[in-house]
Amino acid sequence: MTPGNRAPWTVLLLTLALASGCQPSSSPATAGADATAAPASAPAPSPPLVAAARAQVGVTTRYDPAYQVLAYPGGDVPADRGVCTDVVVRVNEDMRADFSAYPPLWGLSRPDRNIDHRRVPNLMRWFDRHGWQQPISALPSDFAAGDIVAWKLNGNGLLHVGIVSDRRLADGTPLVLHNIARVRGKRTCCSSTPSSATTGCRRTIL
Repeated sequence: MTPGNRAPWTVLLLTLALASGCQPSSSPATAGADATAAPASAPAPSPPLVAAARAQVGVTTRYDPAYQVLAYPGGDVPADRGVCTDVVVRVNEDMRADFSAYPPLWGLSRPDRNIDHRRVPNLMRWFDRHGWQQPISALPSDFAAGDIVAWKLNGNGLLHVGIVSDRRLADGTPLVLHNIARVRGKRTCCSSTPSSATTGCRRTIL
């Protein structure tokens, strides 16, 4: 993805990655996102958001949470690396307009255009401010392809984010496209205790 492809409302989550929302790793991530997927029905075109996320599989091959100075607007980290929230969304503009509406988790007194849009809590707050929130649910049927979901790793760890795929396991559990430190690709959503582990679901309205 090139910087020129970005727009303020675009949420092209790759196998997603965010600089301060996920665990670091010193080794490259591994591709193979569709290995465990079982299509729920006859093949159909993927929603644009899902197709954009899946297109990054095999392109972004490194999990790299390093802080980087970015050109703005339109800046991006190199396409071969990133973290769980390298989402193309311009949180920075909204933060400048109403900085106090965002989580005060990093000891900052003003927005930081290099990192704000790469932090899971900021992204989820931005989505909320645009009316995209959905009820937290443990039912696989409540998740739609393209939904943006956040959950705590291991149920109570660091906040992570991904995008619901259009593919499901045989039991109907949706898979999630995301980027994590050790294994890149898909993981199940709602596989353990979603009422506590899943902290939010957002459905884009574009």
